[in-house]
Amino acid sequence: MNAVIDASVAVKWFVPDRLDEPAVDAAATLLERIGDAQIDVLQPPHWCIEVAAVLARLRPEIVDRAVDLLAAMDLPIDDDASTLKRATALTAAMGQHVFDTLYHAVALERGATLITADTRYYRIARRQGCIVLLDEWARRS
Repeated sequence: MNAVIDASVAVKWFVPDRLDEPAVDAAATLLERIGDAQIDVLQPPHWCIEVAAVLARLRPEIVDRAVDLLAAMDLPIDDDASTLKRATALTAAMGQHVFDTLYHAVALERGATLITADTRYYRIARRQGCIVLLDEWARRS
């Protein structure tokens, strides 16, 4: 499987003890499959920055370690101009932030599936295709 993992999922890798954080088990399973090379991941350029920004707000004491771990994953980055153009087109069409649509554009441009826990974005973007909610992915896997 080729996948794009958005920040709403990646954050769960670092806050599994938060009681208000749903689907941490599914996120952990996803991370294991990435580590076992069962899932190939391609990310937009800003993904690590976005995860760090969220963690800086939620758990500032773990941000440095989280950034080191994310960097060690050494996931390939799609910074192609066609992907950015696709993201801006999605932004215009759906009225969503380009940081959200960049994940989706990578999936659409590269024949991958965006795995997200962002139900608001999913409801708006699912008609575009190549997107699945983390919980749904876990049920299928």
